[in-house]
Amino acid sequence: MNIYEPLEHAFQIPWVYQAATLAIGLLLLVGAILRRQIVAADGGVIPDEGVTLRNVLEVLVDRLATLARDIMGEEWRRYFPVVGTIFLFILVSNLLGLIPGVSGATSSVNTTTAWAIISFLVYNAVGIQKHGFGYIKQFMGPSMFEVTLFGRNFHVRPMAPFFLPLDIFLHLARVGTLSIRLLANMFADHMVVAVWITLVPLVIPAIFMALGLLVAVLQAFVFSLLTMIYIGLALEDAH
Repeated sequence: MNIYEPLEHAFQIPWVYQAATLAIGLLLLVGAILRRQIVAADGGVIPDEGVTLRNVLEVLVDRLATLARDIMGEEWRRYFPVVGTIFLFILVSNLLGLIPGVSGATSSVNTTTAWAIISFLVYNAVGIQKHGFGYIKQFMGPSMFEVTLFGRNFHVRPMAPFFLPLDIFLHLARVGTLSIRLLANMFADHMVVAVWITLVPLVIPAIFMALGLLVAVLQAFVFSLLTMIYIGLALEDAH
């Protein structure tokens, strides 16, 4: 039995909706608490003493922001809110899945596919916004040579008929790879923890819980990292 069953049976609300709402609610609650601390006198200047939730989150966000700056370039601040949202939601959902009786939303293919589609739409929207119709050049293979017509230089891509359908297919496949990678890793991790808790309630499950914590953070990081890489590639000019 899990905490979602009463509402699922009483109001026919699928558990994944409840799990996603729980994750969002926790993020909003923590955000409100941290905001009150930061806007307080010297709150934004003096860090907390010891290991606190604020310090942990600041370290995570700082590391993610450093990567975003390196991967996405000068415009990283413009797209970082999307990447940060993806990271935090997936992280919280992954962590909820480690709690007995509480499933995380990332244990459902619906959630992982939804975030994969969001990532896909975002980086393609970024590419279209940056390059306009010229974004299609990224799918047409390398430029072999240039020709000059009417005073303008045109890149000739003779391999475009081969590269265009292949690259479009590979880009669409990113939705599946992002979704399945996250789902498979979290399902396997949560299953291992659940099995060991059932077989040996003490000591050994704690070891797998620690490993599960590492996997939860790592998978949120990998999903966000790949999204940043895709955005960075979309921002580049086609060659």
